[in-house]
Amino acid sequence: MQLPPKVTDRAFERLSEIGASAEGKALRVAVEGGGCSGFQYEIKLDEPSSDDLVLEGNGERVVVDSVSLPFLSNAVIDFSEELIGARFVIENPNATSSCGCGTSFSM
Repeated sequence: MQLPPKVTDRAFERLSEIGASAEGKALRVAVEGGGCSGFQYEIKLDEPSSDDLVLEGNGERVVVDSVSLPFLSNAVIDFSEELIGARFVIENPNATSSCGCGTSFSM
């Protein structure tokens, strides 16, 4: 059964800190072919489209297009702050392997 991805409070808080909604933007999480493992994530601030799934929280939005949605079923979209840097991360139960870069995976 496909369930939509979840977005953590920490990810919504980070979007709020950078003022995404104030600019009319949402965090777009997409999956496209390529990368070292076959698929890669594209994460960027973007305008929502009519066919997007919109996940809302804390006055902010995360959007996923209909093509990417099956690849992100049950995934968790989070924000991670580590010594080496801060970034949005995807915990994806559908990925059978991932690459050291953290943005590429295979299914």
